[in-house]
Amino acid sequence: MTSITAPVLRFRLAAPADAPRLIELINTAFAVETFLEGTRTDPERLAAMMEKGSILLAEDGDGRLAASVYMAMRGERGRYLGMLAVDPVLQGRGLGREMVEAAEERFRAQGCETVEITVLSLRPELPPLYRKLGYAETGVEDFKPSVPLKDGMACHCIVMSKTL
Repeated sequence: MTSITAPVLRFRLAAPADAPRLIELINTAFAVETFLEGTRTDPERLAAMMEKGSILLAEDGDGRLAASVYMAMRGERGRYLGMLAVDPVLQGRGLGREMVEAAEERFRAQGCETVEITVLSLRPELPPLYRKLGYAETGVEDFKPSVPLKDGMACHCIVMSKTL
């Protein structure tokens, strides 16, 4: 039996022209978040994110978008990493880890010493995954969703950080 391997990826910062593909990827990857009313992002929200920070994306050899992650400065603490999205067809092959590591390398090259992420409490499967990547819980924050939570849902952000 032949095993399926992850594609060879090329990493680059997203440009405004990548927005339609990024929106599709992000919303498809975050479709599991059924606790939100609506989609995870749209043209306006993505444009606002790209004004505040940058999005690292990974494409395969044919230029197909495989994964993305948002990166931004966050005060004196270093860099913020968020909204990690991997094409659901490619999930489970280590692409999420590869995206986080590529973002961390960019942070190191910029002289950053710390990376911080926030994980939604309604996604209990995520903290263990980030712990495996060296992140530790450091606090909690209020969740300020860009779209409402479905009725009866409560959520907060679990803050995790890693020294680079």
